[in-house]
Amino acid sequence: MSQPDQNLRFTSALSNFSLKDFWREHKFSYMMLIPAFIVVLFVVIYPFLYNFRLAFSNLNMYNMRQFIQSDQLTYVGIENFIKIITESSFWIILLRTVAWTVINVVAHVTFGIFYAIILDRDLMFKSIYRTLLVIPWAIPQYIVVLIWKGMFNYRYGAVNLLLRKIGVPGIAWLSQANTGFSAALIVNIWLGIPFMMMIALGGLQSIDPNFYEAAEIDGASSWQQIKHITLPLLKPVMLPAVILGVVWTFNNLRVIYLLTQNTLTNKIDILVTHVYRSAFEFYRYGYAAAFSLIIFVILLVWAISFIDYINAD
Repeated sequence: MSQPDQNLRFTSALSNFSLKDFWREHKFSYMMLIPAFIVVLFVVIYPFLYNFRLAFSNLNMYNMRQFIQSDQLTYVGIENFIKIITESSFWIILLRTVAWTVINVVAHVTFGIFYAIILDRDLMFKSIYRTLLVIPWAIPQYIVVLIWKGMFNYRYGAVNLLLRKIGVPGIAWLSQANTGFSAALIVNIWLGIPFMMMIALGGLQSIDPNFYEAAEIDGASSWQQIKHITLPLLKPVMLPAVILGVVWTFNNLRVIYLLTQNTLTNKIDILVTHVYRSAFEFYRYGYAAAFSLIIFVILLVWAISFIDYINAD
């Protein structure tokens, strides 16, 4: 169809458009969306805009009472943002956060797909294995982290007791930065595997078995079937899960904060724990709001770039 014909059709459709008829036709759909929109408005949009306002102010513990009484802020422009990006600690914490995210997500996806492939096969007691592997996801994360914190205790923790039984000296897991970061990685990897496993298992069960039968007839080995059939067909299912996994891991506050509270405070912080401490321990609300906006921009740029890269492939 030529461009003039397209313009003519668009003009004709626009002239025949009636807002009243459109509302009558789609009224029920929009009525169903209103409750969800109200929740998103007050839970997501309003807090985001409020945080955006605070990010350009010098709100802190000393002027908080004045702000509560008069709702007036002293705006400092982009001073908070400049202060953040010129701090050497910001770049150290950013690199630690990237390492934290990459290690966790790679481990989650790798072990998740591995366990999903195992559970997709004919096994005895498969339901029991599946239940055991989902337990980390079913237990509240707060409880899980506190349990692991006790297990990493130098003298009485189960981890060191097991190490001593096999002849390895106990490790002061939560007393040094390197071992503390390793302990946090172990806990978060253990917590995140079930989610990726369930996503991968759902994807595996949607793959047509005829692909594998044809591959077996052609003499393909199990590894060749996984490489050329399973992984490519899992890609559309796993990509959204990877995006969610990166965002969740990047913003995972509880594991590092709870595991290192009162032991390694500030020594293995990632961006989100640093923001939390700045706001609720040091009461630098404007600074923390600006920092959270920087985190938002980092994740937004990454998500857009990643989606564009995938679509380009």
